[in-house]
Amino acid sequence: MLGFFALAMQELSGAVTASDGRAARALRTRNAVVDALLDLVDEGNVRPPAALVAERAGVSLRSVYQHFDDLETLFRVAAERHQQRLSHLEPPPRLPAEREARIGAFVGHLALLMDAISPMARAAALQAPFSPGVAQRLGTARERQRQQLAEAFAPELSAAAEPERLLHALHAAASWATWEGLRRGAGLTTEEASAVVELMLTKLLK
Repeated sequence: MLGFFALAMQELSGAVTASDGRAARALRTRNAVVDALLDLVDEGNVRPPAALVAERAGVSLRSVYQHFDDLETLFRVAAERHQQRLSHLEPPPRLPAEREARIGAFVGHLALLMDAISPMARAAALQAPFSPGVAQRLGTARERQRQQLAEAFAPELSAAAEPERLLHALHAAASWATWEGLRRGAGLTTEEASAVVELMLTKLLK
Protein backbone atom coordinates (compact mmCIF):
# COMPACT_ATOMS: atom_id res chain seq x y z
CA MET A 1 0.00 0.00 0.00
CA LEU A 2 2.81 2.39 0.92
CA GLY A 3 4.55 1.55 -2.33
CA PHE A 4 1.43 2.40 -4.31
CA PHE A 5 1.07 5.70 -2.43
CA ALA A 6 4.70 6.65 -3.10
CA LEU A 7 4.30 5.82 -6.80
CA ALA A 8 1.14 7.94 -7.01
CA MET A 9 2.88 10.88 -5.35
CA GLN A 10 5.83 10.53 -7.73
CA GLU A 11 3.51 10.59 -10.75
CA LEU A 12 1.67 13.60 -9.33
CA SER A 13 4.96 15.42 -8.73
CA GLY A 14 6.02 14.69 -12.30
CA ALA A 15 2.72 16.05 -13.63
CA VAL A 16 3.09 19.24 -11.59
CA THR A 17 6.67 19.70 -12.77
CA ALA A 18 5.60 19.24 -16.40
CA SER A 19 2.76 21.70 -15.91
CA ASP A 20 5.12 24.24 -14.35
CA GLY A 21 7.52 23.77 -17.26
CA ARG A 22 4.78 24.41 -19.82
CA ALA A 23 3.65 27.51 -17.95
CA ALA A 24 7.21 28.85 -17.82
CA ARG A 25 7.70 28.24 -21.56
CA ALA A 26 4.39 29.93 -22.32
CA LEU A 27 5.38 32.96 -20.23
CA ARG A 28 8.76 33.18 -21.99
CA THR A 29 7.06 33.06 -25.38
CA ARG A 30 4.52 35.69 -24.39
CA ASN A 31 7.24 38.01 -23.07
CA ALA A 32 9.36 37.46 -26.19
CA VAL A 33 6.44 38.48 -28.42
CA VAL A 34 5.72 41.62 -26.37
CA ASP A 35 9.41 42.60 -26.30
CA ALA A 36 9.67 42.03 -30.05
CA LEU A 37 6.77 44.38 -30.72
CA LEU A 38 8.27 47.05 -28.45
CA ASP A 39 11.68 46.72 -30.12
CA LEU A 40 10.13 47.11 -33.58
CA VAL A 41 8.14 50.15 -32.48
CA ASP A 42 11.25 51.71 -30.94
CA GLU A 43 13.00 51.20 -34.28
CA GLY A 44 10.28 53.21 -36.02
CA ASN A 45 7.95 50.47 -37.25
CA VAL A 46 4.75 51.84 -35.73
CA ARG A 47 2.46 49.10 -37.10
CA PRO A 48 4.54 45.94 -37.46
CA PRO A 49 2.62 42.98 -38.90
CA ALA A 50 2.19 39.86 -36.80
CA ALA A 51 4.53 37.88 -39.06
CA LEU A 52 7.35 40.36 -38.44
CA VAL A 53 6.71 40.32 -34.69
CA ALA A 54 6.87 36.52 -34.73
CA GLU A 55 10.11 36.57 -36.72
CA ARG A 56 11.72 39.05 -34.31
CA ALA A 57 10.56 37.03 -31.30
CA GLY A 58 11.87 33.79 -32.80
CA VAL A 59 8.50 32.06 -32.61
CA SER A 60 5.94 30.87 -35.10
CA LEU A 61 3.10 33.10 -36.28
CA ARG A 62 0.74 30.56 -34.75
CA SER A 63 2.38 31.11 -31.35
CA VAL A 64 1.59 34.81 -31.52
CA TYR A 65 -2.11 34.11 -31.93
CA GLN A 66 -2.03 31.36 -29.32
CA HIS A 67 -1.03 33.93 -26.72
CA PHE A 68 -2.90 36.97 -28.05
CA ASP A 69 -6.36 36.95 -29.57
CA ASP A 70 -5.46 39.70 -32.04
CA LEU A 71 -2.95 42.47 -32.64
CA GLU A 72 -5.07 44.92 -30.65
CA THR A 73 -4.68 42.73 -27.54
CA LEU A 74 -0.95 42.40 -28.17
CA PHE A 75 -0.59 46.15 -28.56
CA ARG A 76 -2.52 46.82 -25.36
CA VAL A 77 -0.30 44.46 -23.38
CA ALA A 78 2.79 46.00 -24.99
CA ALA A 79 1.60 49.48 -24.03
CA GLU A 80 1.28 48.36 -20.42
CA ARG A 81 4.79 46.87 -20.51
CA HIS A 82 6.11 50.08 -22.08
CA GLN A 83 4.61 52.16 -19.27
CA GLN A 84 6.24 49.87 -16.71
CA ARG A 85 9.60 50.29 -18.44
CA LEU A 86 9.32 54.06 -18.18
CA SER A 87 7.68 54.26 -14.76
CA HIS A 88 10.86 55.81 -13.33
CA LEU A 89 10.29 58.83 -15.60
CA GLU A 90 6.62 59.33 -14.79
CA PRO A 91 6.64 61.40 -11.60
CA PRO A 92 8.16 64.86 -12.08
CA PRO A 93 11.09 65.70 -9.77
CA ARG A 94 10.74 68.01 -6.81
CA LEU A 95 10.48 71.44 -8.39
CA PRO A 96 12.06 74.69 -7.16
CA ALA A 97 9.83 77.35 -5.64
CA GLU A 98 11.05 80.16 -7.90
CA ARG A 99 8.96 80.28 -11.07
CA GLU A 100 11.67 80.54 -13.71
CA ALA A 101 13.69 77.70 -12.19
CA ARG A 102 10.50 75.67 -11.75
CA ILE A 103 9.62 76.03 -15.42
CA GLY A 104 13.15 75.02 -16.44
CA ALA A 105 13.12 71.94 -14.22
CA PHE A 106 9.65 70.93 -15.41
CA VAL A 107 10.61 71.24 -19.09
CA GLY A 108 13.90 69.39 -18.53
CA HIS A 109 11.98 66.43 -17.15
CA LEU A 110 9.33 66.77 -19.84
CA ALA A 111 11.95 66.52 -22.60
CA LEU A 112 13.35 63.27 -21.20
CA LEU A 113 9.86 61.77 -20.93
CA MET A 114 8.64 62.93 -24.34
CA ASP A 115 11.67 61.61 -26.23
CA ALA A 116 11.34 58.29 -24.40
CA ILE A 117 7.63 57.79 -25.11
CA SER A 118 7.56 59.16 -28.67
CA PRO A 119 7.93 55.86 -30.61
CA MET A 120 5.13 54.20 -28.65
CA ALA A 121 3.03 57.38 -28.70
CA ARG A 122 3.18 57.43 -32.51
CA ALA A 123 2.11 53.78 -32.65
CA ALA A 124 -0.64 54.36 -30.08
CA ALA A 125 -2.00 57.33 -32.02
CA LEU A 126 -2.45 55.07 -35.06
CA GLN A 127 -3.94 52.24 -33.02
CA ALA A 128 -6.30 54.28 -30.82
CA PRO A 129 -9.15 54.66 -33.39
CA PHE A 130 -9.40 50.86 -33.58
CA SER A 131 -8.68 50.04 -29.93
CA PRO A 132 -10.85 51.32 -27.07
CA GLY A 133 -8.23 50.05 -24.62
CA VAL A 134 -5.42 52.04 -26.22
CA ALA A 135 -7.64 55.12 -26.53
CA GLN A 136 -8.48 54.88 -22.84
CA ARG A 137 -4.79 54.62 -21.90
CA LEU A 138 -4.01 57.71 -23.96
CA GLY A 139 -6.83 59.59 -22.26
CA THR A 140 -5.54 58.54 -18.85
CA ALA A 141 -2.03 59.69 -19.75
CA ARG A 142 -3.32 63.08 -20.90
CA GLU A 143 -5.27 63.55 -17.69
CA ARG A 144 -2.23 62.53 -15.65
CA GLN A 145 -0.11 65.17 -17.37
CA ARG A 146 -2.81 67.79 -16.88
CA GLN A 147 -2.82 67.02 -13.16
CA GLN A 148 0.97 67.28 -13.02
CA LEU A 149 0.80 70.71 -14.65
CA ALA A 150 -1.88 71.80 -12.19
CA GLU A 151 0.32 70.76 -9.28
CA ALA A 152 3.54 72.20 -10.72
CA PHE A 153 2.02 75.62 -11.39
CA ALA A 154 -0.59 75.79 -8.67
CA PRO A 155 0.54 79.24 -7.41
CA GLU A 156 0.17 80.81 -10.84
CA LEU A 157 -3.13 79.07 -11.54
CA SER A 158 -4.60 80.15 -8.21
CA ALA A 159 -3.74 83.77 -9.03
CA ALA A 160 -5.02 83.64 -12.62
CA ALA A 161 -8.22 85.37 -13.69
CA GLU A 162 -9.19 82.30 -15.76
CA PRO A 163 -7.36 79.34 -14.22
CA GLU A 164 -9.14 76.66 -16.25
CA ARG A 165 -8.34 78.36 -19.54
CA LEU A 166 -4.74 78.87 -18.47
CA LEU A 167 -4.43 75.20 -17.56
CA HIS A 168 -5.75 74.23 -21.00
CA ALA A 169 -3.12 76.48 -22.56
CA LEU A 170 -0.33 75.02 -20.43
CA HIS A 171 -1.48 71.53 -21.32
CA ALA A 172 -1.44 72.33 -25.03
CA ALA A 173 2.06 73.81 -24.79
CA ALA A 174 3.42 70.79 -22.89
CA SER A 175 1.54 68.06 -24.77
CA TRP A 176 3.11 65.23 -26.74
CA ALA A 177 1.39 66.52 -29.89
CA THR A 178 3.21 69.84 -29.52
CA TRP A 179 6.49 68.07 -28.78
CA GLU A 180 6.06 65.85 -31.82
CA GLY A 181 5.35 68.87 -34.00
CA LEU A 182 8.53 70.56 -32.80
CA ARG A 183 10.78 67.50 -32.97
CA ARG A 184 9.57 65.81 -36.16
CA GLY A 185 7.51 68.50 -37.84
CA ALA A 186 9.94 71.38 -37.40
CA GLY A 187 13.00 69.14 -37.13
CA LEU A 188 14.21 70.70 -33.88
CA THR A 189 16.69 69.04 -31.57
CA THR A 190 15.66 68.10 -28.04
CA GLU A 191 17.40 71.21 -26.71
CA GLU A 192 15.72 73.48 -29.28
CA ALA A 193 12.28 71.99 -28.68
CA SER A 194 12.79 72.34 -24.93
CA ALA A 195 13.64 76.02 -25.36
CA VAL A 196 10.43 76.58 -27.35
CA VAL A 197 8.24 74.83 -24.76
CA GLU A 198 9.98 76.71 -21.95
CA LEU A 199 9.31 79.99 -23.78
CA MET A 200 5.62 79.15 -24.19
CA LEU A 201 5.20 78.22 -20.54
CA THR A 202 7.05 81.34 -19.43
CA LYS A 203 4.85 83.60 -21.56
CA LEU A 204 1.68 81.89 -20.35
CA LEU A 205 2.65 82.08 -16.69
CA LYS A 206 3.65 85.76 -16.61
